Amino acid sequence: MNDKDIFPALDRIADGLLRLCLALSWLLLASFLAVAFSATRVRAEEIACGGHDLIAEMAKTDPAKLNALRKEAAETENGKGLLWKIEKPGVKPSFLFGTMHLTDPRVLKLSDAAEAAYQGADTIVIETDEVLDPKAPMKVMAETPDLMMFTDGTTLDKLIPKDKLETVRSALSERGISLAAVNRMQPWMLTSMLAMPACEFARKKEGTNFLDIKLAEEARSRGKQIAGLETIKDQLSAMASLPAQFHIDGLIETLTLGPKLPDVFETMTVLYTQGQIGMIFPLMRSVSPDGTESGKNYAEFEEKMVNARNRTMADRAVPIVDRGNAFIAVGALHLPGEQGLVALLKNKGYTLTAQ
Repeated sequence: MNDKDIFPALDRIADGLLRLCLALSWLLLASFLAVAFSATRVRAEEIACGGHDLIAEMAKTDPAKLNALRKEAAETENGKGLLWKIEKPGVKPSFLFGTMHLTDPRVLKLSDAAEAAYQGADTIVIETDEVLDPKAPMKVMAETPDLMMFTDGTTLDKLIPKDKLETVRSALSERGISLAAVNRMQPWMLTSMLAMPACEFARKKEGTNFLDIKLAEEARSRGKQIAGLETIKDQLSAMASLPAQFHIDGLIETLTLGPKLPDVFETMTVLYTQGQIGMIFPLMRSVSPDGTESGKNYAEFEEKMVNARNRTMADRAVPIVDRGNAFIAVGALHLPGEQGLVALLKNKGYTLTAQ
């Protein structure tokens, strides 16, 4: 794939990447992998991601398209900023912070304002605090195995198109995993493994935690209260509610991008560090001219994996915010939009202001 093919490729895999970037967080996947596989140790300084900023490239090669994406981003409600102050009369303010489920050093470094809010909070909240227990995913799998594994004899090598099977084997092998080891996993787990940049996988194996887990573990070591807005079962059930073919299509779409994945994640990381959260959706949801690539599939995914989860998280955040002085850290793509957490909390009577 050459550079001029990058943006059509982004169009073709929009659903698959969105499914990975803001759906079931890699917090859960990483926790599962830590138990299921042995890590190949590497030196942290040897881990490099590569990739280049597609926005910068688009500015040179397709400025009209970039302007259209920026216009859409500008129209996204609450699309700028990572840190929001939550206020209610008579209660000490809390903060809502958008994370990225990555180990990139740029992501792990909080702004001064976010660091102050985090350090001063009594309670640290992440999407699901169960990921702090390495045994939790295995417990859920034991209780409801069909949410993570095929229990009817189905295997991935029977579902993956034959002409893609060797590509899948090779991509897994690069991450130190054999297809045989994951053959009974639900396809979304395999897609997550293949979409995660190799550098992220390597840093996780080295022991570097995603931002969310890093925040929770550091806070717990200091005696702060830790809470979650979802359970692992909540997240798995939402993912399992989508049709199997939807996940198989996502796997193939992810493979389509192949070596350009580092560019995609580099672009998202740059946008994240700039606080341009509203720009990530338009970039990743950019579709082909006939508009048939995403439509129905994306709408179903967005409702079950984004909007419904946002409503749950907002409801469960209420008693925590009402106690005051909490730092709530969730994936940044849960914040913007009319059904994002910022809007939902405003609708519940809180005052939220970007910091």
